[in-house]
Amino acid sequence: MLFEFDSDQRLWQKTAREVLTRECPPELVRAVADDGADPAPLWRTYTGLGWTELVEPSEAVELAILLEELGRAVDPTPFLATTTWFAPLAPGVAEPGQTGSAVLDGVTAHRDRDGWVLHGSARHVLDGDRADWLAVVTEAGVFAIPGSEAVVTRLPVFDPTLHVASVTLPGVRVAADARLAVDPRPARDLALTGLALTIVGACRRILDLTLDHIRAREQFGAPIGSFQAVKHKAVDMHVALERARALAYFGALTIAADDPRRRRAASMAKAAAGECQSVVVRNGLQLFGGMGFTWENDLQFALKRAVAGELLLGGAAEHRALIAEEYRAAHI
Repeated sequence: MLFEFDSDQRLWQKTAREVLTRECPPELVRAVADDGADPAPLWRTYTGLGWTELVEPSEAVELAILLEELGRAVDPTPFLATTTWFAPLAPGVAEPGQTGSAVLDGVTAHRDRDGWVLHGSARHVLDGDRADWLAVVTEAGVFAIPGSEAVVTRLPVFDPTLHVASVTLPGVRVAADARLAVDPRPARDLALTGLALTIVGACRRILDLTLDHIRAREQFGAPIGSFQAVKHKAVDMHVALERARALAYFGALTIAADDPRRRRAASMAKAAAGECQSVVVRNGLQLFGGMGFTWENDLQFALKRAVAGELLLGGAAEHRALIAEEYRAAHI
């Protein structure tokens, strides 16, 4: 596996960053958080550019590049849920421009004479409140249903630009042929890797803002970035970020190659990203000082996105335990 971007991938990264700098500036993110601005026009920009069509496993690296840049921009649209939660579970179900998410647990499916009945509830469904379609994972299989058939409540979370919802299916009936012929396990690998890349992108934004600050902020007649203790914290942030980024792209590579290590790679990526955000958030806040805690500082949005990503689909400790258990089972 090659770990360096080729010329096309570098161009793709550059293009995505330029588009997001223009279309998703910090002013838009703040407007969504402060004034409830509608991110729908931004979503239409993504669909118009064809970004939502990156759903083939062979395009996982290109999607990964985009997800990192979207995390860096603190994207307020349902792109992550649509492309990494819904699309791999329900390929071809949604029309272009439609949004989706996935209910990964908490729902059961029972046969009746007319088809299937879905019953249960799940919390912490990413973008469940604004999904046109929901892919529902049960022990009996995966079902795609319109989002309007579920009882959905957006939950209050500390990231004002992130949508997380509870979803309840109170005996929703679906047709006998509504069950999708898809294995949910590889889809979960993509969801975990997508979250890891989002965290990496948000951490990259925190590091960029922190470096700008310590270069400009002066104490005792010198930039604080020239002080050894400050340098050490900045280096720790950089090292943690590079480790998490490498493992996140390794996860994307295993998905693109349908490598049997993909499950372990996804957990490794999520664990490393969680550990990364812990270091980057802590040091970034400390190096900004009191300014880092103010609402006026754009640092907050990247901080909250990084921490929220760590909490979804299991944190670093949980995935380290999964990796250890898998390794133990393979060597006993």
